Amino acid sequence: MKRALVSFAMLLPLFAPPAFAGVPELNVKAVCNARSTDAKMLHSPPDQSTVECVRDEEAAKQQLGNLWASTSVPIRDRCESDARSLGMMCYLDLLICIQMAEDLKSGPKKGTGQ
Repeated sequence: MKRALVSFAMLLPLFAPPAFAGVPELNVKAVCNARSTDAKMLHSPPDQSTVECVRDEEAAKQQLGNLWASTSVPIRDRCESDARSLGMMCYLDLLICIQMAEDLKSGPKKGTGQ
């Protein structure tokens, strides 16, 4: 019985629906290195250093961690799919996508008289 429970616990993540999944784990260093390489190939200066990129991605991952559980599964799935279709998924893209989707879902804000 104990062995069955341990096996079940080990296999659960393989069959768990996306709703139980956490923030995707991305290789931030690889994402930032790829951005730097793309800028070199286009003979354009990089927008930021790799160190700055890694710092920004880690900050975005932390913000995303705070939003992820409260974001609906369809929005998370759509944002992940959109990021993958762009060829390189990063935390900043996921964070912006979720923030925009939540803003659209909540509707227009009341004006401040301006």
